[in-house]
Amino acid sequence: MPEQENWLTAIFNDHLAGLANAILGALNIHAENPARPWQTWIVMELLVAAILVVLFAAVRSTFSVDKPGKLQHILEVTYEFIKATTDEIGIHHGAKYVPFFGTLFIFILVMNLIGIIPAFESPTMNPAVPAGLAVCTFLYYNTMGIKENGLFKYLAHFAGPMLALAPLMIPIELISHLARPLTLTVRLYGNMFAGETVTNVFIRLTYLIGPVIFMALHVFVAFIQAYVFMLLAVIYVSGATAHEH
Repeated sequence: MPEQENWLTAIFNDHLAGLANAILGALNIHAENPARPWQTWIVMELLVAAILVVLFAAVRSTFSVDKPGKLQHILEVTYEFIKATTDEIGIHHGAKYVPFFGTLFIFILVMNLIGIIPAFESPTMNPAVPAGLAVCTFLYYNTMGIKENGLFKYLAHFAGPMLALAPLMIPIELISHLARPLTLTVRLYGNMFAGETVTNVFIRLTYLIGPVIFMALHVFVAFIQAYVFMLLAVIYVSGATAHEH
């Protein structure tokens, strides 16, 4: 069945179809329907990115040491929470990784929550979005591991604690690392798809109490899934940047 457009996706397809086809053509990808190349999950992801860029650009000049506003308090608490998480996991000099973890957490959280708005849907309900985030996380922690330890010392992690175990440990470690993007993708996509589907069903079946309960549950799931994704990224970076021999 063709995907149902919301009003924003319809605007993109009515006015920016040429742009989408040009981008897809440059990547040697052909849209199923060139007249309507924009898909809702792409538009929603772009909307979230635009909201965050505009929001932080607008409030940056209002930050104050003497008189912090509510948003500044929220961001400071978020930073301290993420920094504490990196310290608890045991990352050396974890503060330099907090911007990546914070961006990941906030971006996923807003994408999860935007589905609450009528006529919008969470981009994380499409597997392509969690997959993209998972690949970025995979590339990031491997890059940080190589940068922190050097290529040869980082690759030595795959051999295990004893050289004699290397023939056994190397295949196990390779499979484990290559499976991480898949598990990150399936976990986020599966939970958000199931959560939003259940919420939409009960909203249609009930009128007041039911929707409130399941909307609250949806918000809870959105926070938990954003946190779990970020936490796994922290764990992966911790393992990749460890200096233990």
